[in-house]
Amino acid sequence: MDAARLDPAQRSSDLDCARREHFDLVVIGGGVVGAGTALDAASRGLSVALIEQRDWASGTSSRSSKLIHGGLRYLEKLDFGLVREALREQTLMLDRLCPHLVRPVPFLFPLTHSVWERAYIGAGTLLYDTLAGRRALPRHRHLTRRGVLARFPGLRGDRMVGGIQYWDAQVDDARHTLALVRTARLHGARTLSSCRAEGFDIAGARVAGVDVRCLETGATFTIRGRQIVNATGVWTDSVQNHAGRGRIHVRASKGIHLVVPRDRIHGDSGLILRTEKSVLFVIPWESHWIIGTTDTDWNLDLAHPAASRRDIEY
Repeated sequence: MDAARLDPAQRSSDLDCARREHFDLVVIGGGVVGAGTALDAASRGLSVALIEQRDWASGTSSRSSKLIHGGLRYLEKLDFGLVREALREQTLMLDRLCPHLVRPVPFLFPLTHSVWERAYIGAGTLLYDTLAGRRALPRHRHLTRRGVLARFPGLRGDRMVGGIQYWDAQVDDARHTLALVRTARLHGARTLSSCRAEGFDIAGARVAGVDVRCLETGATFTIRGRQIVNATGVWTDSVQNHAGRGRIHVRASKGIHLVVPRDRIHGDSGLILRTEKSVLFVIPWESHWIIGTTDTDWNLDLAHPAASRRDIEY
């Protein structure tokens, strides 16, 4: 059997093993954080079980802006360490880790003031290009109004004086998470989707196991582990309450995107635009544009965040 396969036969085999083995690490949550944790541990020789209540990347990890970006807007907050780290990771992903999943994508920043804004944004993009050291992407360039319209005819020429083009990277987020799960499995991790954590086995001062329900058969069993990792995202508080311990509080919010057919907006590049509150991305994604994102509180069903009229109007 191919060790990296994720199919019914693999799942059945891992279910049998999960009932018998005592793992070094049990990871709850099959998004990018849980899958990455499982891969990191398994590649170091630890025995690992990774469980997910739905399918891999079924939550936030398949609903992102599809960007592997260095955080250009965080330069304005002087968070240079965050930007440098993100740019180095971006270069690693483009060059070595997963070049089949990450690709370059150009962005335009339209300018509305000819002198101070070009100097200000130009200095920011120059710093962006140099913080990481060697970059795998082209460097920024200044454009006239005609140059901007040649790349994005859908913009209004009377609302800008020119622009700056810079480069970031785009990822197939769900496939990326799936690749992490498969690689973790290749290193020996047991991977169980459609398995929900419903309780914990407490032994004195520590959590010794996870009570799991298979959502396909209804069977219940306990997965034993020396350490348990809670990588459940917006469900973090709920899992901590079940365990009766944990100090992290996650405030659930939703970042909505509008998905627009590609032929409705005429352009060959992404856009980054200022708003009253933050920035707005217009991102090319296969045959569509992804426009977003918001950041507002969400107190309803965590599994099914929804866009409100206010989100759409914004």
